[in-house]
Amino acid sequence: MRPDFDALIVGGGMVGASLACLLAGQGQQVALVEAVSPKASEQPSYDDRGLALSASSRRIFEAVGIWAALLPDAAPIRRIHVSDRGHFGFTRLDAAEAGVPALGHVVIGRSIGRALHERLHAVEGIEFLCPARVERVEMLGDRVRVAIEGTGGPIEAGLLIAADGADSALRTQLGIETYVRDYRQTAIVANVTPERSHEFTAFERFTESGPLALLPLADRRCVSVWGAGAADAAELTALDDAAYGARLAERFGHRLGAFTKVGTRRSYPLRLVRARRQHVGRAVIIGNAAHAIHPNGAQGLNLGLRDVAALAEVFVDARRRGADPGAGETLSRYAAWRERDQRSVIAFSDGLTRLFYNDLAPVVWARDALMLATDLLAPLKRALIRRAMGLSGRQPRLVRGLPL
Repeated sequence: MRPDFDALIVGGGMVGASLACLLAGQGQQVALVEAVSPKASEQPSYDDRGLALSASSRRIFEAVGIWAALLPDAAPIRRIHVSDRGHFGFTRLDAAEAGVPALGHVVIGRSIGRALHERLHAVEGIEFLCPARVERVEMLGDRVRVAIEGTGGPIEAGLLIAADGADSALRTQLGIETYVRDYRQTAIVANVTPERSHEFTAFERFTESGPLALLPLADRRCVSVWGAGAADAAELTALDDAAYGARLAERFGHRLGAFTKVGTRRSYPLRLVRARRQHVGRAVIIGNAAHAIHPNGAQGLNLGLRDVAALAEVFVDARRRGADPGAGETLSRYAAWRERDQRSVIAFSDGLTRLFYNDLAPVVWARDALMLATDLLAPLKRALIRRAMGLSGRQPRLVRGLPL
């Protein structure tokens, strides 16, 4: 007997919603379960944060069918400037030198949520269950049965996908253990307006108390991401807007002058969460449910979207071969494929955290020398640019600009 759905996705954020659109676009029947309405102010995936999208994510969103809707408000990243506060190291990346129009784009999360929500209702084959939560999961050999709160009965699917974030309840239900490293830092995120134009440059400045990033937005605004220890974060959060803007400008080095406006500040604890396995039975975990990383390098969402592209490709290829997309063999193929990209990005992000919060003189000298070498040596710079654009290593067809 055929299950109710080919795939049941738990988590309607950017990762889960994108996967639903891709699979349904290939003729699959998909159920998407989400606890919080995309339009709700408390929806964590779709708030007012500016999100850096790599070239790989742009191509995936093109395939999903939402990039055209995002483009009018997307700010291109034409240059990236990385520096070590109080020391001599810096690295500059330039889109023109790389022969591309932009190294990435910055888009407001709420705009992505709106575009995805509209796409979910435009693509046939998606049943959007919201608000809804998974109560129980039962593996039945050739299908998985899921009891969902408020649906009136269990749903059966050929594949269950957990895309419900770093604190994934479904991951816990599946019995998948995680490795967790608490960075003991908080990211304070706010949209700000600088006195001088950002000229579409993304800045990342490593400081003794944590990283500080400024990403370009439209209308001359920036999204600021300030990482600080618990005590400093509490103090910074308690400041009024003018005082916070002044502290931000001082910490940044006044490169863009004063910050004339400061938007709503939100705080997010920083930690590394990595699942010890990515599939069990007929279930697979993707995005932040599989790997939540430090925002160094702004690669978390981009890594999750590459999970989406790879899983969609493996799923569709299995269907074409007459194989079972939810079988252990298929899911093992997906996990083995994604292992290298995930491990590389996690190591890069976590390594930056360890490297830049070490004040030993030999470490400081070595890291700054490496930054200068990267700035001066073309092969190192090209490798860093490809990483920033999400194009290094073996990538899915969608990332390479090819159809599923």
